[in-house]
Amino acid sequence: MDAAPRETPVPPEVDRWNWGAFLLNWIWGIGNNTWIALLALVPFFGLVWIFVLGAKGSAWAWKNKHWESVGQFRRVQRTWAIVGVVVWLLVIALAVASFHGVWSAIRSSDVYRGAVERVNASQAAREALGFPIETGFPMGRVSVSGPDGEAQLSIPVQGSRGRGTLYLEATRSMGRWQYDRLELEVEGRDARIDLNSGRVVPAPSSSGTHVRLEPPPAPRAGARTA
Repeated sequence: MDAAPRETPVPPEVDRWNWGAFLLNWIWGIGNNTWIALLALVPFFGLVWIFVLGAKGSAWAWKNKHWESVGQFRRVQRTWAIVGVVVWLLVIALAVASFHGVWSAIRSSDVYRGAVERVNASQAAREALGFPIETGFPMGRVSVSGPDGEAQLSIPVQGSRGRGTLYLEATRSMGRWQYDRLELEVEGRDARIDLNSGRVVPAPSSSGTHVRLEPPPAPRAGARTA
């Protein structure tokens, strides 16, 4: 059974940064009778509190739980630190694996591969970027439900002459993708290349809306020009 909180001074060998408290915060707090560590669960505030736990956790744990000796305390806290490192390594590995899985799924999707084929087949894109055209990491989403789906992606592209970004919006119906918009934005140019029509179109304005450029009106019959 745990003893009451200690009132004796905290030994200098104990009052040090606690990696277990920092990495496992509230879990470490439950295991060390340091219930104040549960404040790490408070949104936003918890991001600051984990640093407080790292700095003050050893002293709190020493006072809140019975320990046979300083040596035992340090061994237990070292174990917490090792467990914390292992847990975070596993979390990072799972996050990387998940991220890579999503990236691989997008790159292997029909809508992505079709867009890459179109930009490589476009003469205007070849002239602007050079050939061959290589692609980078795609951003956005691809959602498929049975024969239907939709996709919004931005794909970095680069050739021997320049680089840019391929933007696409597509819908899937009856198992086939339709590129509603497929535009190539080349760095250093204000306009984009519409790969559906092969024409040059204005890039979106900073407000997020598209500005249409209308050709000047044809001169009227009999009108004088300067």
